[in-house]
Amino acid sequence: MRIRAMITALITAMALIGTPDPALAAPGASYQNPVVGTPNSADPWMSYYNGNYYYAATTWTGKILIRRSATLAGLKTAAETTVFTMSQPNAVSNMWAPSLHLLNGPNGQRWYLYYSAGPSACCGGQRQHVLESAGTDPMGPYTYKGALTLMPNNGWSIDGSVMTVGGVNYFVFSAFNNNSGFENGGLQSLFITRLTNPWTPASLGIIISEPTLSWERVGNPVNEGPYVLQRNGRTFLTYSASYCGTPDYKIGALELTGSDPLSRSAWTKLANPLFQRSDANGVYGPAHHSFFKSPDGTEDWIVYHANDSTSQGCGTTRTSRAQRISWNADGTPNLGVPVSTATVLAGPSGELGNPGAVTVQRIQSYNFQDRFVRHSNFATRIDANVTPALDSQFRVVAGLADSTAVSFESVNFPGHYLRHNNYVLRLEPNNGTATFRQDATFRQVAGLADSSWSSFQSYNFPDRYIRHSNYVLRIDPVSTATERADATFRRTS
Repeated sequence: MRIRAMITALITAMALIGTPDPALAAPGASYQNPVVGTPNSADPWMSYYNGNYYYAATTWTGKILIRRSATLAGLKTAAETTVFTMSQPNAVSNMWAPSLHLLNGPNGQRWYLYYSAGPSACCGGQRQHVLESAGTDPMGPYTYKGALTLMPNNGWSIDGSVMTVGGVNYFVFSAFNNNSGFENGGLQSLFITRLTNPWTPASLGIIISEPTLSWERVGNPVNEGPYVLQRNGRTFLTYSASYCGTPDYKIGALELTGSDPLSRSAWTKLANPLFQRSDANGVYGPAHHSFFKSPDGTEDWIVYHANDSTSQGCGTTRTSRAQRISWNADGTPNLGVPVSTATVLAGPSGELGNPGAVTVQRIQSYNFQDRFVRHSNFATRIDANVTPALDSQFRVVAGLADSTAVSFESVNFPGHYLRHNNYVLRLEPNNGTATFRQDATFRQVAGLADSSWSSFQSYNFPDRYIRHSNYVLRIDPVSTATERADATFRRTS
């Protein structure tokens, strides 16, 4: 027994001084939702440009406001700068859904700020308008370029944004399919037109989507807030569905599966919503959104508004929230589940010049090499042929309790990490406590069964290592050859 104990101690000591920890990219500054609170925080737009995030949202007033911050977390306290005060006829109040786009226009590259506005009496007078920046600063100054005539008899239109396909700019927006309203049996639908320049539609809008599915018709039948999301040559037009005053306001998508964006038949509607309420997380009506890239360009993020209760409705109670999104194996977007405001999230990769992209990897078992670490209903185990594949993908980041160690964040559940609880590993949201950070931190050392692989030593229980037992993950002391094999893994793409 003494010889066996000595061998075990020697193996453990070798593991502790084994292969050096890999260089890990630091994610951005941590934050918690909302990123911007009330009252000017519904229908948010955000982008990262030249070292700063820029943010705008509905104000319900005659002013358009923009915030600027070097970090996502900093937007919460960033100053609101008035970039435009409306005074145009029938467009002096109720500014909704600003959307900024850097486009090449007759005056060179400029920011174009599209918004819905109307008279002081809400809300039948809403029409689309556009501003042009003097240069390439998103903060302006801006000049008014005009209203966009998009519907017959200059009818009601809202929530416009620009989608570029094949080098051509298209304007996508929401209006009624019969140019009237709900009271006359209208369906609030999605329309598109080509832009001849950033402030001139080539024609009236052409309908491409109506709210025909049951999940698009809660409260009222609605398709609104269209915003493009593109990757690997595929174009998805995401939109908000159902009435914004219900907790079932949500996000759906069309995919451009044909060649002509102006043809309704070129668009295929995804059968199920991409993003919707989470009662477990206390998030209701999560929708009216835009997308932005992380500072290093490697991550896709969503910004959206949501409520904290089912009864808060469609007014100034909504706050802006942001989280990282992912992509399914079939190339469709996976927006995930809206996170709780209690969850601590890592900011976008590359903030403030930190190095490179955060590594996304799978964790392969040494003695069952067809099996990988995965989560399933937040329990963790090793499985083969993991479906969905995202359940076995993790962002390997600097340890939450020690930057020389590692932590494993779920790709499809942002803010959720592998952590031990009563020695059993689970996927749990970061609650910001020191205990959570320690439980979710592991030292990567030379593999206990094979030094060319790796083992992961618990940070706060250094006599224990991550291992599988009957395929379930836990942290245990390791002594036998079988246990050493169970506690040996490989990080792989």
